[in-house]
Formats: sequence, structure tokens, C-alpha cells
Amino acid sequence: MKISKEKKEKIAEQILSHLYTISPKSAFTAHIAKEIIRDEEFVKTLLLDLNSKNLIIEIKKNPKGKNYLRRSRWKLSEVIYETYRDLSNNQSH
Repeated sequence: MKISKEKKEKIAEQILSHLYTISPKSAFTAHIAKEIIRDEEFVKTLLLDLNSKNLIIEIKKNPKGKNYLRRSRWKLSEVIYETYRDLSNNQSH
């Protein structure tokens, strides 16, 4: 089954929104997929697309500096976080 570009964009918005709510923390792909109730592989393709657009940052190392072998964590880029924050502040006033 093929998902329309519009629906993919809406799901990507859900991902960005979730990452904003947990910011400055990061989340593993599996956690994000569980939160937005989507398949991990599908979410991973959207995350990689968002990463290529510099909207999110992929973290490939654990807090001790060791590389993850098969996983990645994700967080909003600083610019996108500030944009989201400004938008939510403007909407609340």
C-alpha cells in the first residue's frame, strides 16, 4: 500500500512534534515509532529524510561515547527547536 506525500508529511510533523515535546532529550527510532503508532522501518525512512533536510540530528553514540552498532537516537536540531518554541509562544498569546 502506497502512502501519499501529504500523509507522509503529516506523519513527519507528528515526529517533529514528539521530538519537540521531549526536547532536549533524544529518542530511539523504536520509541518514536511506538509513540506515533507506526512501523519502525517506515518511521526510520521518514527520520532519515528529516535528517537530510537538517530538521533533526541523528545521534550514533551512547552517552559514554561508544558507537551504537544497530540503533540511532534522534533529536530536533537547535534551529528547528527554536522555531517550534517561537511558534508555540506566539499561538499561546
